[in-house]
Amino acid sequence: MNQEHRRRERLDRGIKVRTEGIYSLMSWRELSYLTLPRAILILGMLALPLSLQSMYWQRVVSIVCIYSLLALSFDFLAHFVGLVSLGGAFFIGTGGYLAAILNTSLGVPPLLTLPLASLAGAILCTLLLFPCLPLRGVYFAIVTLMYPLIFARIIEALNILGGTDGIVGVASFPNPWVERYVMLSMVLVCLFAMRRLVNMDVGLVFRGIKDNDQAVRASGISITFYKAAAVFVSSFMGCLGGASLVHIYMWAGMSQFALDFSILPIAATVIGGGGTLVGPVLGCFILVPISELLREFGTLRIVFYSLILVAFIVFRSEGIMVYGQRKYHQFERWVKV
Repeated sequence: MNQEHRRRERLDRGIKVRTEGIYSLMSWRELSYLTLPRAILILGMLALPLSLQSMYWQRVVSIVCIYSLLALSFDFLAHFVGLVSLGGAFFIGTGGYLAAILNTSLGVPPLLTLPLASLAGAILCTLLLFPCLPLRGVYFAIVTLMYPLIFARIIEALNILGGTDGIVGVASFPNPWVERYVMLSMVLVCLFAMRRLVNMDVGLVFRGIKDNDQAVRASGISITFYKAAAVFVSSFMGCLGGASLVHIYMWAGMSQFALDFSILPIAATVIGGGGTLVGPVLGCFILVPISELLREFGTLRIVFYSLILVAFIVFRSEGIMVYGQRKYHQFERWVKV
């Protein structure tokens, strides 16, 4: 190769000069450069159930999707709105109990309970969290952490909603393949919908509230309204995961308020890369299977789990997705001078 008449140029140079959103101005090379990671993500997730022969691991894929919805919910609130929420268990429990009630008491089929329970749960969670919206940082996090603990103790003390036995007899999905692909489709739809949302004008308002909410208020924008809207969107995804969970296990109970649903999405966000949206999903596809593989070690699995988290925090604190994006954009090619 005669390098005197050629030079190295980054693949994304032409894209960065214009914008990533104007696809009509792109060549097929630039378009494939942008769509390749998305295509790998979509096709890889859709092909995953087909590549697993074990029914157990196919069920794990569904559980990963539930944690992915929670991780998306946490990442959106924390890195785009500035509200650190530990209420994943609150969202899961609310959506799960509402879905169980709709199915067992009203006879609503599973594919309808998912949107109905998610919508009703998001409204309920937003109303309960509305008085806490002026709080920020650790104060908002502590309040959201208290809600699942309070609701679990109320159910136990008053023996309502089935008490400690829970609500049994919840209908399952029509068949396992419907379950897998409904779960994967929900994750993909929520992921790309959130990417679209944060890149719209309303996304700029959310970022402004995170960076300087007083400046946003001074411009005449109601930060309470936008915070409530962000909590609604976040809780909708969490309640969607909870509604799906009760149809997978055919049971709704107090264990859905367990703090695992609040802690693991945060760990997945740390590993995958906060603020990227797809990073937390990737983190769930790493952490949840590892957690299942370490289950045979009993309580010692927490030690291995902690070591993995510490290693990522120390050696790759930015997260896998941030590192991968940076390396992907550094690819170069030879071009004629």
